[in-house]
This record gives sequence, C-alpha cells and structure tokens, in this order.
Amino acid sequence: MVRLPRILVPLLVALSLLPQSAVAEPFRIAIARLTHTHVHWLFESEKKGDVEIVGIFEPNEELAARYLAQYGKDDSHLYTDLDEMLDEVKPEGLTAFGSIQEHLGIVQAAAPRGIHVMVEKPLAYANRDARRMERLAEEHNIHLLTNYETTWYPTTHQMGAMVTNGELGQVRRAVFRHGHKGPALIGVDDEFLEWLTDPESNGGGALIDFGCYGANIMTWLMDGRRPLSVTAVTAQLQPDLYPKVDDDATITLDYGDAVAVIQGSWNWTFSVKDAVIYGTDGTVTALDRSNLEVQTDEGAAPQRTSLPPREAPLDDPFSLFADVVRGKIELQPTDLSALENNMVVVEILDAARRSAKTGRTIKLD
Repeated sequence: MVRLPRILVPLLVALSLLPQSAVAEPFRIAIARLTHTHVHWLFESEKKGDVEIVGIFEPNEELAARYLAQYGKDDSHLYTDLDEMLDEVKPEGLTAFGSIQEHLGIVQAAAPRGIHVMVEKPLAYANRDARRMERLAEEHNIHLLTNYETTWYPTTHQMGAMVTNGELGQVRRAVFRHGHKGPALIGVDDEFLEWLTDPESNGGGALIDFGCYGANIMTWLMDGRRPLSVTAVTAQLQPDLYPKVDDDATITLDYGDAVAVIQGSWNWTFSVKDAVIYGTDGTVTALDRSNLEVQTDEGAAPQRTSLPPREAPLDDPFSLFADVVRGKIELQPTDLSALENNMVVVEILDAARRSAKTGRTIKLD
C-alpha cells in the first residue's frame, strides 16, 4: 500500500468535499462558420482540455464533414442554423471563423442571448459595422474580443515592454511587415480563398488581411492613441490571381510625434511577420515569434535574444477568452484583443480603404 504524506491527507479530503461547481469545467465554446482556416487553431486547442467545442454552425455540409472527420467529431455537433445552435447548446462563448462581413450578424445573434464573442482579425473593415457591434456588446454586457496571431508572440510583448519601460526612448518610427506570397499560391482552401478575394466579404485584399496586424500593434504601443491621419497606397501586382482586390498595401499613420508604416502584402517571397520600432535611444526588431534583436549604440552589432513561449493562458486565444469571460482576467482597453483597441484598428482600416480609393490622406476627427 502506498501511504500519502500526512500533510496531503486533509487537503485531499477537503478537495473531495468541494461542490461539483467548484471544479473548473472546460469552457463551453461554439463555432460560427468554418471557412476561415485559422479555425484549425481552435480544434487543436481543444485537445489541451481548457475548452470544449459544443456546437458548430456551418451551412456548407461538405466543408463541415471534412472538419468533423479530421477531428473525430460526430455530426451531433453540427448545425445549419446559427440561432438554433445558440438556443440548443447555450455556449459560454462563440468564435467567428467566416468572412469579415459576417462578424456583425454573428454578434447580432449572440449578444442578445448574453453569449460572449471572439472574432478572427480584424473586427470589421467598416466603421459602421464596428460601431453597431460595439453598441450590441455594451447593451448586452458581453465581451467582444478580436484574435490576431501576433498577440501570442513572445516578441510582440517583449517589444511592448521595452517601449513601456522607456528603454528605447521616445518612439519616433515603426515599420510593420506582414503577409506571404498570396493565398492562391500558398494553397488555402477554396472556401477561404472565395471570400478572402471578394471585396464585399473581406473589404479588400492584402490591405485588410495583413494591414490589420500593424494597426493593432501600433495602437497598443501608442497606448490607444488614434493617428491624426492615414494615407494608403494599394496595388494589384497579380491581377490574374486577384482581379477584384488589392494584393499589396502600404499604410502610413501620422501621430504628430511618430510615424508608423504598415506593409501588408500577398507578394512577399516568404511568409513575413516582423516589426521594427525606432526610438530616440535605440531600436528593437521582432524578427518572428521568438527571436528579437536590440541595438542601442550606433555601430554596435544588434543583440539577439530567443524568447520562450508565453505562460498559459497568455499563450492561447481560447484559454484567454475563457478566463476573460469567467472573470479571471480583466482586459485593459488598450490590450491587443480588447474591443476599444480594435475600434481604433477599424478606424484605421476604414480610412486606409478610402485613402487608397481617392488618392488622398484621410484625417481622423
């Protein structure tokens, strides 16, 4: 017989007497659409046990069947009507993995039912939709989060800490580069490519798809400040592949005392997600998820650091979503996932679309 140390016995007895509700249960999460392939992230995250997928809304039954087969789920999880799914499974949270245009309708369905929502980036591409979602979230007292891949990069947060701590002096310039060689060439699913290259569903091409990252991070670094003006230039470098939308975008944000240049493209040679912050006393470069370079003396070689993964739940969007909903974590308005930050992101994207269309700089009121 194995004897437990005497100090553990009363602890185990006390735990056994706790009510069932005191034992943490997986966060009950549902999915609205499967046409954004970032949804694989949630299916993989479920394996850790923090969240449980309790319902999937997807009217494309062939697409749904592929996901169910891949992840070993039966069709009892599947619904072709969003309202029916929400009423039957009553999830704690709903995730949106369809087109950007669909985000408003998903929030309209979830908010009156008191169901919290996390959408895949960006929140919206038009101010009017973002404002309607904001009003719904406030009226029904729900959390409305936006998920970006770069939010979970250790380098993003180390870069932010250096700015906050004043290690770089005052930020004067920032350059963000995000994208890849293009959705058609990297072979995204047909269902994803269809809406990603449709101006009504996505609001644009690379400008929306990858311009949002720099807008999100810069808003965070500037502690929520809105730029004074937005100037954008777009191009179609592969019109045979993307005849309806831009595939290259450069967005310039003027803050008066700092400038940010956001380069979103479907024409990079390789996948790119990096950023450089130039301060009065030094620079920091987030090369990728884990590797960072810092230079504080002119002529000196940059010092490279490889960072470990962030600790749970700050390493996973769905674990964070669960802890925010359950009151374990309180988001600040400037946080990367927060609604307030992402309202500014939409302002920037909306202005960038207008600037690219008119050839004019757009001043934000």
